[in-house]
Amino acid sequence: MADTTSASRTSGKAALGLWMCTALVVGNMIGSGIFLLPSSLAAFGPISLVGWVVTAGGAIALALIFGRLAALTPKTGGPYAYAREGFGDFAGFLIAWGYWIALWSGNAAVAVAFAGYLSFLVPFIGGSQIAGLVAALGAIWLLTWMNIRGVQEAGVIQLVTTVMKLVPILLLIVFGVAYIDTANFTPVNVSGQSTISAISACAALTLWAFIGLESATVPAGDVVDPERTIPRATIIGTCLAAAVYIGVTVVALGVMPSAELAGTNAPLALVAGVMWGAGGATFIAIGACISTFGTLNGFTMLTGQVPLGAARDGIFPEPFARLSKTGTPAFGLVVSNVLASGLIMMNYSESLSEQFEFIILLATLSTLIPYLVCSLSELMISVATGREIATNQSLKVATLASVGFVYSIWAIYGAGRDVVFWGFLLLMTGLPIYVWLRWQASKSTSGETF
Repeated sequence: MADTTSASRTSGKAALGLWMCTALVVGNMIGSGIFLLPSSLAAFGPISLVGWVVTAGGAIALALIFGRLAALTPKTGGPYAYAREGFGDFAGFLIAWGYWIALWSGNAAVAVAFAGYLSFLVPFIGGSQIAGLVAALGAIWLLTWMNIRGVQEAGVIQLVTTVMKLVPILLLIVFGVAYIDTANFTPVNVSGQSTISAISACAALTLWAFIGLESATVPAGDVVDPERTIPRATIIGTCLAAAVYIGVTVVALGVMPSAELAGTNAPLALVAGVMWGAGGATFIAIGACISTFGTLNGFTMLTGQVPLGAARDGIFPEPFARLSKTGTPAFGLVVSNVLASGLIMMNYSESLSEQFEFIILLATLSTLIPYLVCSLSELMISVATGREIATNQSLKVATLASVGFVYSIWAIYGAGRDVVFWGFLLLMTGLPIYVWLRWQASKSTSGETF
């Protein structure tokens, strides 16, 4: 197995500690979704809280799985590294390819959301498509430049923006409790659907909010004591995010009737306006900008790290393995965000909500496939390496694997036929690249032509 650690790891200068890794997890999960989802969930009413609990349960199970895998295989690449270790090169390539698509397409969605929130504070951006396009692209390339400068610099940005984004959200939760009207929690289900259907629909909507729970596993080569730091950061970050999501939704549904909250483009700003007036709405809008900017930074970091790990193992094009003078995967960062920029420019004439929704669903599906495979990876790694799982751990591993697998299958089903169709086509576009890489590898070792 080729070494997939990055330059900072080999030089003994790991840059990311527990709190930076936790900030990466929390920052990548608490992004645009927390500021948009209360509006979508209001169409279902308070029963949406059950959907949050179901999704949170599945996410925590996946966090435990990734925590164990990080301790078992602390290599750069995260889900890709685990899939390759357990299922071989081909599965590793498909997971790396799909996960990479999820990262740069998700970057495009978050950049669009950032421009939308910024337009609340700077109306000129909202009134001009060109200005909005410049704002979205400007955010992507500013953060690409910062990530090229160094992993530690990107980690500091992530820590600072995570703290800054959590402040307005936590204030909304703490002070919002006093504004809750319990009458707003009835009826429980306002969707007109059955209880099970409503819960399933809510859980599908909330899934995007938990994408990124595996973030700390990806730059493993740049993490201090990864065997201990990554599992702790993954579990702490996922639990913190789940608590924040549920708290915000309780306050939003309690402060305003569901009928008034549903359909608004800035639900938390509306809630803050009821509580604190126009100044409160502006305060939350600033928090939303910081939140999306921090999320964009975290996923930008990962767009270089995932192909880096795969390229070092020879199952991604070699240029992705190159490091800049600062020890960062500059080529991967640039290529990834050129693709994200292209996706934005091709779709920016569409409405913000339509563009955002379709892109995040594609990104979610592309991430769920790695989750599905990784849920069984520890068992497969044990088979592949001959390492026996301790008797007192076997039931825990099997239970976690079962929960993670079933949850991922259910979530993929909930994404809908159109998204699964387009996601499958995108995944399959990587096959010619894999064949070409194997062909080149065969020629270099045997000297034969294809």
